[in-house]
Amino acid sequence: MTTDLNKPETQDKAVKNIQPNIGLDKDVLKKDNELLNAYLSDLHVLYIKTRKYHWNVAGPSFKEYHEFFEEQYKALEEMIDEVAERIRTLGGKPFSTMADFIGGTSLEEDQSGEVKTRDMFERLLTDHEQIVRELRGDVETCEELNDAGTADFLTGLMEAHEKMAWMLRKYLS
Repeated sequence: MTTDLNKPETQDKAVKNIQPNIGLDKDVLKKDNELLNAYLSDLHVLYIKTRKYHWNVAGPSFKEYHEFFEEQYKALEEMIDEVAERIRTLGGKPFSTMADFIGGTSLEEDQSGEVKTRDMFERLLTDHEQIVRELRGDVETCEELNDAGTADFLTGLMEAHEKMAWMLRKYLS
């Protein structure tokens, strides 16, 4: 048998995908990763919507709103990375295409043209509150699966969405 000198010897052998051995069944890991990918999809849609509003906000409070939306989309960006890394930690593969995100989200993409500033805040508030409700259910599911790690992880993210929703609500009051 001849080997290509430019190829490391390990490439000649089948690459083994080593699954985590962290006390969770394969079925639990699969369920965790399904709900995390659904959440990751929601985050991407919400991120794009928040970015859209950041770019398109106008009016007398433009600078304040522009900066507010930037703070929110940057926080969402960090959440996206954390969720994708949690999926990898649990041996899964995070969604990584727009088609995956659109197919996996429960949120509606904002395809409208010009949006009034108040409507921007209302739409984002609606999405954050929907995500909070979904995360509550996901936390319960993880607790039923005896996955305290993912339940705790999602609880922290749920609290972040609750705070973001509160801030949006204050702009509307």
